[in-house]
Amino acid sequence: MRLPPRFLLSTLSILFAVTPSHAQACLTGEVESNDGQSLANAGVCSGTAVQGALSSRSDVDWYSFQVAAAGPIAISLSHASSNDFDWYLFQSTGPSVARGTTAANPETGTFNAPAAGTYFLEVVSFSGRGSYSVTASFPTTGGGGGGGGGACLDGPRPPLPSGLVAALVGDPADRCVTPSEPGLLLMGGGSDVDAAFSTRIKPRLRGGDVVVLRTTGTDAYNPYFLGLLAPDSVETLIVDTVDKANSPYVEWAVRTAELVWFAGGDQSDYLNQWSGTRLQAAVKHVHDSGGLIGGTSAGLAVLGDVIYDPDGVTAVISSGAVLDPCGSAMLFSEHFLDLPELAGVITEPHFHQRDRMGRILSFMARTGGAASFTPHRQPITGIAIDEATSLFIDHAGRGTVDGAGSVYVLREDAGTLRTTVSCGKPIVYGGVRRTRLTAGGTFDFPTGQGSASPTVIGIDGRQATFYTPANPY
Repeated sequence: MRLPPRFLLSTLSILFAVTPSHAQACLTGEVESNDGQSLANAGVCSGTAVQGALSSRSDVDWYSFQVAAAGPIAISLSHASSNDFDWYLFQSTGPSVARGTTAANPETGTFNAPAAGTYFLEVVSFSGRGSYSVTASFPTTGGGGGGGGGACLDGPRPPLPSGLVAALVGDPADRCVTPSEPGLLLMGGGSDVDAAFSTRIKPRLRGGDVVVLRTTGTDAYNPYFLGLLAPDSVETLIVDTVDKANSPYVEWAVRTAELVWFAGGDQSDYLNQWSGTRLQAAVKHVHDSGGLIGGTSAGLAVLGDVIYDPDGVTAVISSGAVLDPCGSAMLFSEHFLDLPELAGVITEPHFHQRDRMGRILSFMARTGGAASFTPHRQPITGIAIDEATSLFIDHAGRGTVDGAGSVYVLREDAGTLRTTVSCGKPIVYGGVRRTRLTAGGTFDFPTGQGSASPTVIGIDGRQATFYTPANPY
């Protein structure tokens, strides 16, 4: 059972660590937002406890500290007995060099730093939420002993658990590289877009490792990616149970990857088997550490902040979606990966081929904050992608289209009207800005400006021809 967030942090006195040249205040409590390595709280002092809190399973906290010389780093993380929190230790680049991922409380471990430098500490929740106390002890003066270790690995590859299908080509050891810059590759299903992988992913991947995630299927991506991306390795994991998603093997394989690719399949099955697991946390870690994430078809669906999740119910089509926002197939999940670039976004693959414009507009009308439903972040955005088409979003939030079809960016603004979004009634929703982009087209998500001019569209479920205009594509 998850506990509600607890913010029962006592008033803390400011402690000081004195060096020969100056006095510096030690960090004793986390300062939000520290949800990524680039946002890490600095000022951790050796032996000084830092108090923090994890508000949800997807929340992560990052800290940084300066090690003055080679020598041992010791980490201790304590928390409420009803929770299970973990930690990961990083050098300035590369995967974690040490971790505490057992059920112990406190969660402790050590690492022999090979040299002076900046280290990063990530605190995550395997289960539960609430407050914690974490302490790092490390060399603070030069000339220390120690040494050894320092391999840029999450330790050795764990044993393959019984029943897990894992197909690997290339080097089974982790290659310690960091992508030249992070990014997201959104693909609409059907034929994969070779140009997107060779032009957008390969130069950034720098020969790193690739992991393909699915719950059913084959390892067909292995030779495809091996030839197209020239990676160190490609591994396809068929992770079809929660236990497998929580296995050390899967966690290691995902966390040490530079590209995580979600294959097509069933997004509801992905959510059922992967939500709240170590696999989910590992994917989030790859993103937060500057890696590359992508997916096609169902793999595209789970990248969004809002996820259409019919879970065994026949999926709704446009003509049905516009009739009732509370229809039996209008089912959603949220925040699987919580990718900041896709905050407030719902994605839709196989778009024009399956006439899903009415469906995504109905999804947006429902999840965008109508009085009858749980309000969502504003404004809601739809990213809808045709088959054999992709959208690559770079670290600055600029999207670029590749492939044979179109990408549709649907945005709300001050002119958007939810005239009728009530249970049992046809949806009347208009004033949505639709930008259609083809190969080479761009869209800057922070500013809302695209290389093509937008068109205002809407739906009226009371009408036989429910699109406005009649052809919204």
